[in-house]
Amino acid sequence: MFNGIFPPIPTPFDDRGELDLNGLRANIAHWNDTGLAGYVALGSNGEAPLLDADESIALVRAVREAMAPGMHLIAGAGRESTRDTITACHMVADAGAQAALLVTPWYYHRAMSGDALRSHFEAVADASPIPILLYNMPANTGVDTPVSTVAQLAGHPNLAGIKDSSGNIGQLSAILRTTPDDFAVMVGNTGAFLPGMLLGATGGILALANVAPRQTVALYQAARAGQLDKARALNDQLVPVGVAVTATYGIPGLKAALDMLGYAGGQPRAPLLPATPAAKDDIRRVLKTAELLDD
Repeated sequence: MFNGIFPPIPTPFDDRGELDLNGLRANIAHWNDTGLAGYVALGSNGEAPLLDADESIALVRAVREAMAPGMHLIAGAGRESTRDTITACHMVADAGAQAALLVTPWYYHRAMSGDALRSHFEAVADASPIPILLYNMPANTGVDTPVSTVAQLAGHPNLAGIKDSSGNIGQLSAILRTTPDDFAVMVGNTGAFLPGMLLGATGGILALANVAPRQTVALYQAARAGQLDKARALNDQLVPVGVAVTATYGIPGLKAALDMLGYAGGQPRAPLLPATPAAKDDIRRVLKTAELLDD
């Protein structure tokens, strides 16, 4: 299930700020035939913390109904308490998710020791009806899951892998070295993706794949096939795009890029602010330079 490219899909909203499920379905229809392995709903780029429970379930159901046969659906279900995380795993499973992506609890980040994280994730893995993936996102959470903790958790039969968005190549290498071969290691950082693939990662969960799905899949395939010259060329083309729609302009920039490319992007939900005109101009320039957008 965890080989290939998965976009963490944005959540479109209509002019009233409500879920735009028709826009979501249209986006899925565009992405379905691009070679993607599946979708991640309710991730960071999906503005999951800004959705209520009913919206979250409606979104997962809509993605499951719209995605092509043979594709896989991962849904974010990380919560601050272990109890709520278990409940969320059951909710997304009932809505059609085939795996749950669990961000580390972060509010009490100083208390999130390796032992605390291990206890949390083991309890969730024991209770979840679907496989779980760890989600390491220290830039947002302030919690960087220790490699030793990942290695300890990797033996759990219902803990299938990790999405590592740290961008730390040394840490990624250590995770790959200390976990079993059947433990999926998914890269969540565009700049770390090609090095991660060459080290043995199984795929990527990349915001870039929302705006350049075919090209990101081609990069994955070239890396898997050992076609290094092709992989380097694609990496050089795509990394500036990935940086623009993540680190530089974030979710508002990603949504603006989708609008430019004919998808349903729309506005982010408050308190996030829309991309500024200057940001949009720069995003348009980056897309044109990468040959993703015509003049």
